[in-house]
Amino acid sequence: MHPGEVLRTATFRLTLAVVVAMIGTAALQFAVGYSQTKAFEFRRTDALLHREAALLAREPQQDLEHKISERATDDLRVVINQAALFDTLHHHIAGDLRTWPEGLAVDGHVHELTVRPNEDAPYVLRILAVPVAGDRVLVLGRGLHMIAEWRLMMRHSLLVSIVPTVLFALLCGIVLSHRALGRVARMHEAIDRIMDGDLHERLPAGRQRDEMQRLAGSVNRMLDRLEHLMGEIRDVGNDIAHDLRTPLARVRARLDRAQAGTLSADDLRTVIARAIDDLDQCFSIITALLRIGEIENARRRVGFSLVDLNEIAADIVDLYEPIAETRQIRLEFLAAPGPVPVHGDRDLLIEVLANLIDNALKFTDPGGDVTLATFPETQGGARLEIADTGIGIMPQERQAVMNRFYRSDKSRHVPGSGLGLSLVSAILRLHNAQLTISNARRHDARPGALFGVAFPPPAQAAAPPA
Repeated sequence: MHPGEVLRTATFRLTLAVVVAMIGTAALQFAVGYSQTKAFEFRRTDALLHREAALLAREPQQDLEHKISERATDDLRVVINQAALFDTLHHHIAGDLRTWPEGLAVDGHVHELTVRPNEDAPYVLRILAVPVAGDRVLVLGRGLHMIAEWRLMMRHSLLVSIVPTVLFALLCGIVLSHRALGRVARMHEAIDRIMDGDLHERLPAGRQRDEMQRLAGSVNRMLDRLEHLMGEIRDVGNDIAHDLRTPLARVRARLDRAQAGTLSADDLRTVIARAIDDLDQCFSIITALLRIGEIENARRRVGFSLVDLNEIAADIVDLYEPIAETRQIRLEFLAAPGPVPVHGDRDLLIEVLANLIDNALKFTDPGGDVTLATFPETQGGARLEIADTGIGIMPQERQAVMNRFYRSDKSRHVPGSGLGLSLVSAILRLHNAQLTISNARRHDARPGALFGVAFPPPAQAAAPPA
């Protein structure tokens, strides 16, 4: 792993941003602390100067001059850095401040001035000048060395604390970036194996506790879905070849017989009619597949509106009732009281009911019953049930019958392509509806099949399917 890759990772860049924020925060704390310390020291210095000036102003003239000259008090030796007496013309009388500070006014206020002695370098003082007895002026000054010491100490503390912290944060960023690159490298290896054709390979997802693992889990679920779809495509291709091969082979055989020229005119017409029927069967399979593909692409949702399930069911029952009577099957409709609104496409819902009713009539013997019922749900949805007294569907086959071209062993003798329930499943997915299959009754030989369709409330049905 190249070191430059570690420095370019998002984790390391985030670490750098955190380090910059830490340095900025520390600098801000230093600035605030220094400003507060400086303001406190100024207030303390001004209070000391005013207090000392008030004490010295009460001294007699001779004692005051002696104390200023000799620094006779503890405060003058320790607290006050500069003390002097001047006359009203700013001539020096006593003290260690030989010249009158430039810009100093005798107004009883503390001033911050730069003092330039003859021999030493200039320095800044907080200076107070007050008049005293004998037409003299007392000048007291206190240096700012404490503020400089505070500044130096705080700067040293900042460096001592921030440098190890920054180094440790950078080290953690490098370690975390190296770890993230390792995880990404393993994901890249898994993706390369998938691209090479190993569709069973999955990304390392762990327990999905962080965003990388959750992303890997989502990709793995997507790969599961793609693998399932690829399997379906492969199976559909095989099933299409199998289901089209038989009618096309029959067409080829009949056309070969017709080409031999040994058939009479009536036999020739029979051969052509049967060939047309076989070709129609092929076309119906292709049309159904195209129909399923169109519906699964969700291109029909723009035509959705509120429709009455009772009205659609009544129309379907009227359409299939003559067919049921011809097959000696009793077709019954149990309508819910009042309208049963669902959000969907009327034509597609008619196609669902037509396929389910047709499927029920196919697998119900003469003398049997097929029942269509509608129910309003308490949460605002709707339910549709179609029950028959036919052969039923085994529990292990109830999911498989939704796949294209699937036909159970018990239904091989019944004409059909095995695409009707696939079409129903595609339409119901488009409507966010759930299809369930169960036994219609407890009967060992003829349990019947019960198809239940649960429609969501119209507000939820309006959302695109997941």
